Amino acid sequence: MDSKPSLADKLKSLGVKKGIPPLSQRKPGSPTIDVVVRGSFLPTPRGEVFVAEQNFPQDYHYGNSALLSSFPLSLVSQWAGDSLLSTLSLSKFAFLDTETSGLSGGTGTCAFLVGVARFVDDQFVLKQFFMRDPAEEAALLDGLAEFLAPCEALVSFNGKAFDAPLLRTRYKIHDTPCPFDGYSHLDLLPLARRLWRDRLESRALKFLEEHVLEFKRSSDETPGYEIPWLYFDYLRTGDASPLAGVFYHNAMDVTAMAALLAHMNDMLENPYDGAVQHGLDFVALGKLFEDLGHAEEAAKLFERGLESPMGEADFHVAVKRLSILQKKRGGYEEAVRLWKKAAKAGHIYAHIELAKYYEHKMRDVKAALKWTESARKQTERADLPAYERKHWLEEIAHRLARLERKDGL
Repeated sequence: MDSKPSLADKLKSLGVKKGIPPLSQRKPGSPTIDVVVRGSFLPTPRGEVFVAEQNFPQDYHYGNSALLSSFPLSLVSQWAGDSLLSTLSLSKFAFLDTETSGLSGGTGTCAFLVGVARFVDDQFVLKQFFMRDPAEEAALLDGLAEFLAPCEALVSFNGKAFDAPLLRTRYKIHDTPCPFDGYSHLDLLPLARRLWRDRLESRALKFLEEHVLEFKRSSDETPGYEIPWLYFDYLRTGDASPLAGVFYHNAMDVTAMAALLAHMNDMLENPYDGAVQHGLDFVALGKLFEDLGHAEEAAKLFERGLESPMGEADFHVAVKRLSILQKKRGGYEEAVRLWKKAAKAGHIYAHIELAKYYEHKMRDVKAALKWTESARKQTERADLPAYERKHWLEEIAHRLARLERKDGL
């Protein structure tokens, strides 16, 4: 079985023999990276690396969220199962994202651009380490290690599966200790899935920017799928012009992580202070708090979610989780109040829940019949898809038949 092509093989197939061609072979006037992107050359023990730097003030807002999170990360830490995250100061976190020569991973894939940011005094300092030539990889890794040295935790987006293993491989190839070995690692993608999988069709970082952070990138951005080939073109031609959009893409990814973490932490720590706007987000938080063992707070979050407009299927899930919690807490009184309020608002499932409650908990068949009949009437007049109406009517008919038999005994 043939092995995957290495970076050298890919470059060779594109006509690149040894990195950037000499000046005599470049197109006349081809701009170099330091002309296209504002930056400087950082000396390291193994050569120079080009570094672009941007500083953002502490009160900078990325969309609707500040970059500065409301520390500590108490509940995020509990969710991640890493108690160290709750003890670290903001300055100990590094936000990291890579742009690579491919998405397959392995020794044939390298990170030619690494964006990393951390809070220094009252600034969010973003540095982007760029490899002008494959021969500069060791210098890039040295420069990155120096910037990461004061930190104790990484923040990434899908970085546990991709960015961190890739960089570990590159450090190993160069027989260099990986600077973030032993760091805590907070990957925001799994938490994003927990919080928004029921409300949003995608949990991609750019989609979350637009629909959660309310930030839209400019047309300067290069799409992610084009980035590896733009880098190969750069190595072949020496023309850095197309890479401006790659640097912008990377900078936005890194900055978005800080804003997203701040927003997520606010959602968990202060859900009732405006950080949560959607009913489904309250329900998602309720599920998360329930899984963390905070039953009382989970019940409050479910209740707040049920007070918001919500589809039948989502309402069904929220009520079911809430009723289980209420049972664990020793009473149905609050659940019944909420079901009656929801039934008045037209939720079919609330009528069904009340029918179940009166049949099985209160042993009141007549009350159960009344709520089942009201469920049937609500279903008949509700604007529902045919398949959903059929589902409800079949369930209600089965329940009515059973209750009528009980009532006749």
